[in-house]
Amino acid sequence: MPHCLPTIAYEVTAMIPFAARMDRLGTESAFEYMAKAKQLEAQGKEIIHLEIGQPDFATADFICKAAYEAMQAGYTGYGPAAGLPELRAAIAEYIGATRRLSVAPEQVVVMPGAKPIIFFTLLALVEPGDEVIYPDPGFPIYESVINFVGAKAVPLPLRESVQFRCQPEELRARVSERTKLLILNSPHNPTGGVLMPQDLDAIATLARQYDLYVLADEIYSRILYDPPHHSIASLPGMQERTILLDGFSKTYAMTGWRLGYAVAAPAIIEKLTQLMINSNSCTCSFTQMAGITALQGAQQPVEAMVQAFRQRRDLMVARLNQIPGIQCLTPAGAFYGFANVSQLSLDDRALADYLMTEAGVAVLPGSSFGSYGAGYLRLSYANSLSNIEQALEQLEQAVAQLT
Repeated sequence: MPHCLPTIAYEVTAMIPFAARMDRLGTESAFEYMAKAKQLEAQGKEIIHLEIGQPDFATADFICKAAYEAMQAGYTGYGPAAGLPELRAAIAEYIGATRRLSVAPEQVVVMPGAKPIIFFTLLALVEPGDEVIYPDPGFPIYESVINFVGAKAVPLPLRESVQFRCQPEELRARVSERTKLLILNSPHNPTGGVLMPQDLDAIATLARQYDLYVLADEIYSRILYDPPHHSIASLPGMQERTILLDGFSKTYAMTGWRLGYAVAAPAIIEKLTQLMINSNSCTCSFTQMAGITALQGAQQPVEAMVQAFRQRRDLMVARLNQIPGIQCLTPAGAFYGFANVSQLSLDDRALADYLMTEAGVAVLPGSSFGSYGAGYLRLSYANSLSNIEQALEQLEQAVAQLT
């Protein structure tokens, strides 16, 4: 008979010695709150999701078909680290047309999503001890990665009183001899604010004066309701000092496809490509072929999605402003309402938890986007009109019980 091996019980006597840099790495609260909501749903509670930042529309059929045809044609192996030449050329043409720039394919790098562009830009340009100015409230990954690479994160307040637009005088006050990089995000997550041409002109003047690089996060560039999109890269002397970030997730409802890109000076693209080689090797080839079809195919699905977002935005903002103790500006872009709840009895984190457990509505606390977001809630209107109406009815009833 075979011998039975004894069961050995191992006792963990010490904590795993993780690298100290891991203590500097943050997270993204949207995924944490979504996980909480899913736990409640598993227990039988109905939750209306207004917390996650992804379009609720399906990727257009013709884009999916292009990916399938690319797989059949053999686009299932490794590709160039910087991206397929045909997609880089298509992106160069698209950015040239939409930003009024002269862009060569060699100025484009394709990555699996937009987050690697944030990460790699900081790794390539910023030394420990350098300072990076970033918007607050803002996408949490900015501050997280700044801290992770050993730089100093310098928050730039975005204030409701000026429609959450960057104020050049506040930016100037935060620039020092150690400032290396400025991060801009327009249209903006979480507020929906949009930088106007006069804002960008003033910011560009400071960037040239103080020799700053700019990471321009323009992932929501096509989700605008009234003003046209303006890019700081289009201004004199800014193309060579701007890393323009964009992608397919929001515009084409392709969040799970993981397809983003950067446009920058060839020397910067070379370093970002080097980091791609050392991390991801390359971006999925058949996904890239679908990206070409998305850029060059019919844009009607994008236009229809934005029109639907406009209707939902108008409903959400109107209903929020009817609730005593809550006020919400009308966002000019993206698909979020950023509601001021500072007059209510709970702080924004306690209020978000309360609304999830008591009202069955998942939202995000503004303070998860930075200290200047305290007293606000972010509500995504990437959900149906009927669900938004129901969520706000439940939210209103729950708030009334607080007062």
